[in-house]
Amino acid sequence: MSERSSDLRETVRQRYAAAAVKVAEGGTSCCGPEPIEVDDNFGSTLYLADERDALPAEAVAASLGCGNPTAVAELREGERVLDLGSGGGIDVLLSARRVGPTGKAYGLDMTEEMLALALANAKKSGATNVEFLMGTIEAVPLPANTIDVVISNCVINLSTDKPAVFAETFRVLRPGGRIGVSDVVADDHLTPTQRGERGDYVGCIAGALSFAEYRAGLEAAGFTDIHITATHAVADGMHSAIVRATKPLTGSTSTESVEAAESAGACCGVSACCTSAESSVDSAVTVTEAKAASGCACQN
Repeated sequence: MSERSSDLRETVRQRYAAAAVKVAEGGTSCCGPEPIEVDDNFGSTLYLADERDALPAEAVAASLGCGNPTAVAELREGERVLDLGSGGGIDVLLSARRVGPTGKAYGLDMTEEMLALALANAKKSGATNVEFLMGTIEAVPLPANTIDVVISNCVINLSTDKPAVFAETFRVLRPGGRIGVSDVVADDHLTPTQRGERGDYVGCIAGALSFAEYRAGLEAAGFTDIHITATHAVADGMHSAIVRATKPLTGSTSTESVEAAESAGACCGVSACCTSAESSVDSAVTVTEAKAASGCACQN
């Protein structure tokens, strides 16, 4: 990773860590947490009122996305879902409700403060079919061919290595698996410099791909049946968009992969460092301590 890419990733991490701390601290106040975003183009206002009302206030307040991927992913009972950049857990918790007790919703985030907030929100919601993983979306800590649906809410644009994100998404999906992503996408005529003039990197603007670039990236990773549909403008020539694509039905199913991982004693059924809603981990400090004490331990 280049020095510039490393600096951008750290800037993103710091921004979202601060957001998580703000929400967590607000949850202890008399009036509850305030939403991080006030712009109608981003945040919890993009979810239906009944969805927001069914979740902990902290999960709703920490929503920083540009859409509602769970509304377009067509999740079904029993499916395994992975949310890239899960933040405070709003999309993981909504996904868990949709896939039901026979399904599973995974959340992946690189920010310890967000993971701690997500764990607290999962406990408050009573969700038992969720797992949160520490890691980056460029190197997903899950076995190949184990996920039915990958979702993400305005996070892929923040990556400095989007080809790696697309390749990893393709790898973890089962044959026939699909993506249902909300992301910021630029008009094709806008140069990277022009995108940067419309907003900064951590604000989900400067790092956005164009429609053509997004399609080409997904195609290069192996995806088919690609549809990118703009939903609303977030800046001049920049749009929140719904991105759908499918991994072709080739090769074997992932049932054997999942069973092999579980029989080998893999954490939470996957070979990854993860924490569950029933975990005793409830702060960024204890997330770090648990990792240091056990190497890569599941807190069940």
